[in-house]
Amino acid sequence: MKKRGLVWFKNDLRVHDNETLIRAQEECEDLLFCYCIEKNDFENLDLGFRRIDVNRFKFLEQSVIDLRKKLESLGGHLIIGEVSALVTLSELVKEYGITEIYAEEEYASYEINLVNKVVNALPNINFHFFWGKTLYHKDDIPFEIPKLPLTSKAYRIPVGSKSKPRQTFRQPSKLNSVSQLKTNEFPSYTIYGFSDDEYENASPFVDGGETAALERLEYYTFKSECLTGYRWSRNKSDGLDYSTKLSPYLALGCISAREIYEKVKAYEAEIKKNQSTWWLVFELVWRDYFTFKGMRFGNSIFLTKGYKNKDIDWENDPLKFEKWCVGNTGIPFIDAHMRQLNQTGYMSNRGRVNCASYLVHDLRIDWTWGASYFEAKLIDYDVSSNWMNWHMQAFEIWYTNPVHQSNKYKAQHFIRQWIPELLDRNDIEVLIPWEFDIPAYPKPIEVYKKWGRAIGLIKKIAV
Repeated sequence: MKKRGLVWFKNDLRVHDNETLIRAQEECEDLLFCYCIEKNDFENLDLGFRRIDVNRFKFLEQSVIDLRKKLESLGGHLIIGEVSALVTLSELVKEYGITEIYAEEEYASYEINLVNKVVNALPNINFHFFWGKTLYHKDDIPFEIPKLPLTSKAYRIPVGSKSKPRQTFRQPSKLNSVSQLKTNEFPSYTIYGFSDDEYENASPFVDGGETAALERLEYYTFKSECLTGYRWSRNKSDGLDYSTKLSPYLALGCISAREIYEKVKAYEAEIKKNQSTWWLVFELVWRDYFTFKGMRFGNSIFLTKGYKNKDIDWENDPLKFEKWCVGNTGIPFIDAHMRQLNQTGYMSNRGRVNCASYLVHDLRIDWTWGASYFEAKLIDYDVSSNWMNWHMQAFEIWYTNPVHQSNKYKAQHFIRQWIPELLDRNDIEVLIPWEFDIPAYPKPIEVYKKWGRAIGLIKKIAV
C-alpha cells in the first residue's frame, strides 16, 4: 500500500540531524510538511502576562520561515497552521489522504497532552515518534528514568563512561514532496493579539533559524576560536562572544545537541582541547540531565512546593513582583538584566542566577511566578532547563548577592547600556546609586544588611 506521510515539525525546526525527517523520507513515497502554531499559547496567564510573549513569537517566526526556505531548497514546502495542530492536521489528513504522521517525541505534560489529542482525533493514522531532544538518546543512558540519580554528578559520570552520543543524520539531498503543493505565509502577529508597536519593537537577541544556528556554531568555534576561552568568559553579561548563544537554537531545535558535540570534537582535534571544550560538552550533558530529571518528576516541577514538597513562607507582594518584572527594583545589576530580558528575550546565565535569587530570597516571592515570567520572555525557553533551574534556585542553591556580583564581574558598562538613567554616572554610583542623589533612578525596594560588606568594598574603591 502506498504510504503518504506528513512530517509534523514542532521543536525540531531543522533539516540536519533530524531523524523524524529522515525516517519519513525513507518510508513514504510522498510527503507533506507542516508546522502548527498553538493560538492558546499567547493568551494571558492569571499573573497578568502572556504565556508566550512577542520576542518569543518573533524568534519563532524567523525560525519557521528559515525552515520553510530550507525545505523549499530541497523540493519541499511548509504548511503553517495558525490555530492548532488539532485543527490543521485533521484537515490535511482528510484533504490529502495522509496515512502516516511523523513527529519528534515529547516528554512534558503540556506537549504530551496536545499530541494525545491529535492522536485520539485521528484513530486511523499511523503515528511514528522519534527522540531527538538530547545529546544522549534516552534509550542509551545507563538509567531507567524512574531511577535517575538525584545529583548531576551521579548521573554524569556513569553516562560518560557507559554511553556515547549517536551519530548525526545527514541532511537529505531531496525530499519526496507532494507535487504542486504550495508553501503558505507565516500568520500575522495580529491573530495572536500583538499590536503593531509590540511587534515592530520586538528585537530578539539573535536571529532565529537553522541557518543562523549553524553559522553561529561555525563562528564560535573555527572562525573566531572564541570556544578556547569560553570557560573563563561564560559568567559575563555583556556582548555576544562571552558565551556560545546556541541555547535559543537548541530550544526550538534549530540545531541539535549532537551537531554541537561533533563540532566541539572536531575543534578539539584541529584547534585546541582544553577546559573550555570540556565545559561546553558538560553543559550539554547538564541540559540532558534536566530533561531526564523533568521526565522523572513530571508535573511536580511546576508546583510551588516542587518535587521535594517543601513549604516556604512566601510573601508574594504583587507590587514588588511588578517592579522585578519591569526592571525597577532600584538594584542596578537586577534591573539591567531584567530590562535586557524584556527588550531582547535573552539574559546571561549570571543574570538569571542573580535575578532568581533576588526574587526568591530577598523579595520572598513564589519562585513559580519568576519561572512563568521567564517562560514568557526567554527566546531560549526550554521547559526542563527553565523550571529545574528555578527549582534549584528556590530549594538547593546558596544565596547570590547582586551587589557583590555587580562589583565582582565589573558590570558598570552593562548596567549603563540597559539603564539610561545611570548613563552619565561614575563607576561607584552605577553600582550603588541609592547612596547618591539620583532622582531619575528608583530607590531600592530595600537595602539589606547582608549587603553591607559588599557596599563597603565598593565605597573603598572611591577612596
